[in-house]
Amino acid sequence: MDEKQTVRVSKALSRVLRHDPDSIGIRLDAAGWVPVDDLLAGLARHGRGVSRAQLDHVVATNNKRRFAFSEDGRSIRASQGHTVEVDLGLPAAVPPPVLYHGTGSRTVGIILREGLRPMARRDVHLSADTETAVRVGSRHGRPVVLVVDAAAMAAAGHEFRVSANGVWLTDAVAPEYLTQAP
Repeated sequence: MDEKQTVRVSKALSRVLRHDPDSIGIRLDAAGWVPVDDLLAGLARHGRGVSRAQLDHVVATNNKRRFAFSEDGRSIRASQGHTVEVDLGLPAAVPPPVLYHGTGSRTVGIILREGLRPMARRDVHLSADTETAVRVGSRHGRPVVLVVDAAAMAAAGHEFRVSANGVWLTDAVAPEYLTQAP
């Protein structure tokens, strides 16, 4: 599978497993899981045929580890980023003292005034390193990294969870916990 094909399949999986399972006639369970056979059959019925080997390749090589197989390998789900209602069952976790959020330069002012909200997603996504935040911000124009005082948030009772691929999740980040990285 070449890189272009891998990206194409990854984007299709993201759309279906995070946002629109109905588009291929599948149902996610309450935790976001769907049987692999159902996913592959749904993709094939809608002209997006993917083999199990190709699916395995995309899951194994995705640098953001966006997808996870169940322990028995029979089900798959997106690790986070859902707009459809799911409960990933992630336990509360103690965050590192500082987390980061990447955004584009045009949104920095409003975020610093109003804070971070999940928008269409279920959670605000944060990273543990600035490199990831820069990559995320680059998708939105000139990247800007915001520093989140996760220790202060946790001390104030805000809950954090960490997804299978290391993305930190929280409901929202108020402006008082945000600063712009130099």
